[in-house]
Order: sequence, then structure tokens, then C-alpha cells
Amino acid sequence: MTTFTGKEAEPETGQKLFLGQPRPLVHIFGIEMWERFSFYGMQGILLLYLFYSTEDGGLGIPAATAAGIIGAYGGSVYLSTVLGAWLADRLLGSERVLFYSAILIMIGHIILALVPGIPGVTAGLLAVAIGSGGLKANATSVVGTLYSASDTRRDAGFSIFYLGINLGALAGPILTGLAQVQLGFHYGFGLAAIGMAIGLTQYSFGRRSLPASARIVPNPLPSGRRGLMILLGAVAVALVVLLTAIGVITADNLALIVILLTVAATVSYFAVILSSSKISRLERSRVCGFIPLFIASAAFWSLYQQQFTVVTLYADSQLNRSLFGWEMPVPWVQSINPVFIIILSGLFAALWTKLGKRQPGTPTKFALGTMLMGIAFLAFLPFASGGEGSTPLIALVGILLLFTVAELLLSPVGLSVATKLAPAVFTTQMVALFFLSVALGSAMSGLLARFYDSTNQSPYFGVLGAAAILIGALLLAISPWVRRLMAGVS
Repeated sequence: MTTFTGKEAEPETGQKLFLGQPRPLVHIFGIEMWERFSFYGMQGILLLYLFYSTEDGGLGIPAATAAGIIGAYGGSVYLSTVLGAWLADRLLGSERVLFYSAILIMIGHIILALVPGIPGVTAGLLAVAIGSGGLKANATSVVGTLYSASDTRRDAGFSIFYLGINLGALAGPILTGLAQVQLGFHYGFGLAAIGMAIGLTQYSFGRRSLPASARIVPNPLPSGRRGLMILLGAVAVALVVLLTAIGVITADNLALIVILLTVAATVSYFAVILSSSKISRLERSRVCGFIPLFIASAAFWSLYQQQFTVVTLYADSQLNRSLFGWEMPVPWVQSINPVFIIILSGLFAALWTKLGKRQPGTPTKFALGTMLMGIAFLAFLPFASGGEGSTPLIALVGILLLFTVAELLLSPVGLSVATKLAPAVFTTQMVALFFLSVALGSAMSGLLARFYDSTNQSPYFGVLGAAAILIGALLLAISPWVRRLMAGVS
């Protein structure tokens, strides 16, 4: 167990360990692993379900529109972290929101498995998006309660946590992809529901051993305002339903709407936190230091999340998936990145632990990750003029290795720095700000995918790759200034 001092936890003497980390990490590791199994398992076949013809078991939606829906859905997942963070900080505490969100995710996958067509997709994805948003921000926040801000094991612990995420991300697309090929799409969705049920059961038995700090509500909402919040929530839901019914919100503009909502939420969040009288001058400076990191993160994710849009379309048409006379299912491509994460995350954790205070600062890691993501897109260029089935599988494996190294330089480090820079009264909501950068990037990935032309790929990969390299280089140039704003947080 740990003791709670503000938003930090100081390890007790004789604390039981898991891979050199606080033992309660294993329970959060478990729920994230199974949630990622269900999430990536479902997402591995979702784009195919949307744009495959009805004869092949799909819905027959145009590929560009389907890619936009995937981007909007991915953005909505991370946008929902705002709601999950608010519920944690104002009403329930992180641990309870995590638990209830897991239940909602399982319900969403069950709907996808049992309800056919657009109604099942709409209701199922809505439940999974809201549930995943609540779980993601709060699982990260709960991990943060296991460490003090000065604990040098912190980045290593987040890397191990990230390993659990990717164990699930590895197994999910493989098994749901097999189920989709052999039995049909709805059996793949059903397998995702079973995975989430396993994770929820495991977590139910272990949640009591988590630190008491995980259940504390940092900034409780006055009881007199709860009715107003419920009313505002109901009005928001009714407004979305109305705008969809009259055609203002459509599948074609969904990604753009999510981008605009995410930008509005981001600006509002930064304004609320920076203007709060409850944070100190030092905390305000650290939040300002997070702004350049946010911008680089959004640029990174706008390319990285194209694994679920452009890379999936590329794998379906241009990738040679033949293995000794057997054709690999398209969803298996989504498991290549998790394989590298599993191999490399332990090495990165060991590297950061060994380097300790000598490791590169967070702005430098963010800059290198963004630049490497740009290089990965440029690596598509030698294969851009090929025809159907012309790209060797080993080439895409190499490109996705670059994706992975870039991800490990930015994503677990971003989760960690969000908890370190967070003001005491905005702990979970600061984590939600990091996820808003992922939301913005994910929705942008869907919007950008609409410009992908399989007959002329060079401009697409070349322009986006060069833009990411430029953004990373700019962050690297201003990193000394950013570190001064971060005021001692590395």
C-alpha cells in the first residue's frame, strides 16, 4: 500500500513489488491489457466491416467515409477522457470511474456483436468510446498515485504499464481477425466482448488492494450543483440526437466535428486550469510548459493513428500478405506494432532506469518521437508506385518498427509527464489534456485519410512525413525554454 500526500504517493518501507514496481500496478496492468484486447480486437476489423461489401459481410460504406468514421471514433474515445476525468475529479474518484467505465465498454462490445447494421455500430461504438475514455484517463491517473513525482522508477513503471496495453493489443487483432475470417464479423466483435468480461472479472477481485489515494475525489462538486450537471448532460445528448436526425452531423463530416469539439475542449481546459485560483505560480508555469508538448503530440498521433485508416487500406490492397501459400488476414497487420512494443518496452524501461537523471528530457523525447514518425511516413515512398500486392511484408514490418520506436519515445513518456506536471487539484484532468492531444490527432488521421489516393501515394506520404519532421525539429530547438517552464520536472 501507499500513503497519500496530495496528488502524490510515497512508497512505504517493505512495499511488495511487481517487476521492481509497486505491486498494485499488476491490477491496473491487467484491466488495461484486457481492455486493449477488446478495443484493438474490435478496431482491427471495424474498418473492414464498414467498407467491405454486403456480399462479404460488411456494410458497403465508401472507403474514404469509413476511414473518416474510424478517425472520428478514435478521436471520440480520447475526447471522452474529458468526461471521465471530470467525473473522477469532481464526483467519484479515479478508481470508481475506471471500474464503471469497464462495464460500459463490455456492454458496447456486446451490442456490436448482437445488433447488426448501422444501429449496432452507432450504439456499440458510442458505449465503447465513452467507456474507453473514462477508463484510459483514470487508469493512467491511478498508476500515477503509486509514485512520488521524484521517484526515478516512474517512467519505467509507465513503460511496464504500456507493456500490458500492448499484450492485449497484440492478441486482440489476431484472434478477432481469425474469428472474422472463419465465422464472420459479429463473432469477432463477440470475442472482444468476452475479452473485456475477463478483464472486468480479474480487476473486480484486485481493486481493493489499490492505494486509498486512487479513490479520493480531489475537487468535489458541491451537492447543490449536481442536478444542474445532470440537466446539462441530458441537453447535450438531446442536441447530438437532434443534429444527427436533421442531417447536420453526418458520416462525412464526423471527423471534422470531432476535431472542432476537441480544439474547443482543449482551449477551455487550458483556460480553466491556468486561470484557477487553486493553483500556484509554479504549477501554472508547468502547465504552460505542457502546451508545446501537446502540439507535438497531436502532430505525432495524426500520423500514428493512420495504422487504423490508411495503413489498413494499404494492407488490404497493396501489401503482399502471402505466407507460404496462405494469406494473412488484414487485421493481423495491427498486431505487428504490439509485437515490437512488447520486445522494446522493457528495453526502454531499463534504459530510462539506468540513465536516471542523465536521460534526455521530456521535450527532447517528444521531438525525437515526432521526427521519427515523419521518417516512417517517408519510408513508404519507395513502394508508393507499386501495384496490388506489390509491397513485401518485411517492408511494412520495418516501417511499423519505426512507428514503435517513435511511440515509445512519446506515448508512455507523455502519460508520465502529464501526471508530473499536473496541479494538485487537476490531477486526472491534466491526464485528460494529454489524451485530448491523442483525440485531436486521431480525428485528424481520419480527416487526412480522405486525401489518400491509392493511385498516387507519394504526395500524401511525402508531405505528411516532412511536416512531422519539421514540427519535431522546432520542438527540439525550443526545448531549453520548455524545460525552464517545466520548472524542475524532467
